[in-house]
Parts: sequence; structure tokens; C-alpha cells
Amino acid sequence: MELSFTKSHGLGNDFIIINCLEEPYKSFDFIKYAKKLCDRNTGIGADGLLLVCKSDIADLKMRIINSDGSEAEMCGNGIRCFAKYAFDKGIVNKYEMDIETLDGIKHISLFTENGETTVRVNMGKALFDKKDIPMLGEGECMEQKITVLGKEMVISAVHVGIPHTIVLVDNIDLDYIRKYGSAIETHKLFPEGTNVNFVVLIDKTHIKMRTFERGCGITLACGTGASSSVACLNHLGLTENKAFVELEKGTLEIECMPDGTVFMTGKAETAFEGNCIL
Repeated sequence: MELSFTKSHGLGNDFIIINCLEEPYKSFDFIKYAKKLCDRNTGIGADGLLLVCKSDIADLKMRIINSDGSEAEMCGNGIRCFAKYAFDKGIVNKYEMDIETLDGIKHISLFTENGETTVRVNMGKALFDKKDIPMLGEGECMEQKITVLGKEMVISAVHVGIPHTIVLVDNIDLDYIRKYGSAIETHKLFPEGTNVNFVVLIDKTHIKMRTFERGCGITLACGTGASSSVACLNHLGLTENKAFVELEKGTLEIECMPDGTVFMTGKAETAFEGNCIL
């Protein structure tokens, strides 16, 4: 089968977008082919697939298939790319849209200036109770000590779309992130696994972050991770309500509202379009 696709990215976190409103993609098993398509040596290469699907309760439904074939509830960078794609292709002809995800309906606002698209996303409320993350135990996980590969570490955890764990570090060391991110992702405390954000606190309005994503490994950017990190640090009193998250290829703006709702604003870009044979 010939597959038509669009390759997009949010600050380097890249996705293959497929319009499943069209035949023959409506009922195709993309989970089966996710690893092949996302392989950076023998496939198109991406952190995951974004499937554009019909929704009965929103403008569109977004399915997110990670590069390992697992399905995610939500993706912050992905939903920005998804919204830009839907608008650029004329599927949704408005700057405000609602997108159905496995984490509920997300409201999107698009802004275009000088050919660039910026997307503001209502990420929903930050949930801190362990049962909502989900995580074993009771209460909140704020600066909790755990043992990982024989090393005592201090973690905090939150759910913003998907489960996230935050580890404060002095610097971004990819070998360190790869080693301990993988171990924390599958730690027994997290029955459904967790995404792991390694964060350098610069000041109360700026942080630097890299994420070991569940089902993907280290990525250049993570929207839910940036949202979760600021929400968690704000909850601890370490940042202001609005903070900027420095990632490898750009910056996201995260704002925490008094009711717990988190907003993320950042760019989305189209890399290229093409066809391949499955």
C-alpha cells in the first residue's frame, strides 16, 4: 500500500502525520507498522505517529502511536503539530478548535505571523495525587526519595495528560538521562510506566529540561513534560505561575492557572511531505 504522510515537528520532537479520514487508512493497523515507519535508519524516522481521525464529540480525534508501537493518551508537541496540519489542510477552517484525545478534549488556539505558526494548548489540570498519576502509595509524590540502580534519587511526580516524573539535576547529561531515565520509566512504583524529566532550575521563570519519554527514549522536546515540570515546580514554590522551558531546539511557555489548569504555548513546523510503500 502507498502511504501519503506529512512530517512535522514541535521544537525537534518529530511526528509522521497520517490522514485517517481518507481511505484506505481509516481501518489500517498503524500500530503494527509504527516501528518500521519511525525507524531513523530504515524508515521515515520519527518519535511517533499522529493519526487524524473522525470524532463525534470534537472537531477531530488525535491518536498517538509511539515509536515502539504503544499508544499514548496525550502529547503536547504532537497536538500542536496536529492542529497546524488540520488547519493547513483545510480539515478544520478555524483558529480555535477542539481535539479529542485519550486524555479528553483539548482546546487549541492557533496564531500565525510571518509564516510561523504558534499554538496555545489547554493541557488540562495538573493532578498530584498518586492514584491519579498513577503511582503506588497514597498522597502526593513531592521530593520523595527512591532507589534507582542502587542510587538514592529525589523525585516528584504529576499527571498532565500522561504520567511524568521530575528529577532536578545540575546539568543536562545525556548518558545520565539515558541510564536513569530508562530505569525510572519502568520503576515498580509506576504500574503504567512514567515519562522522566531531568530539569535544571535556572531561576523562578526559567528552567532547562530534557525528557526520557515512555515508549520513545530521549527526545529533543516534550510538551507534556514541560507542562508537568513547571506545574510540579510551581506546586513546590520553586517557579512563578508562568515559566519558560528551554529545550534543545527552542523554548516553550508554560502557564499555571489558579484552578490547576496548565496552558502550553509553542511553535509547530512542517518539515516535508511524501509517500512511501508499506
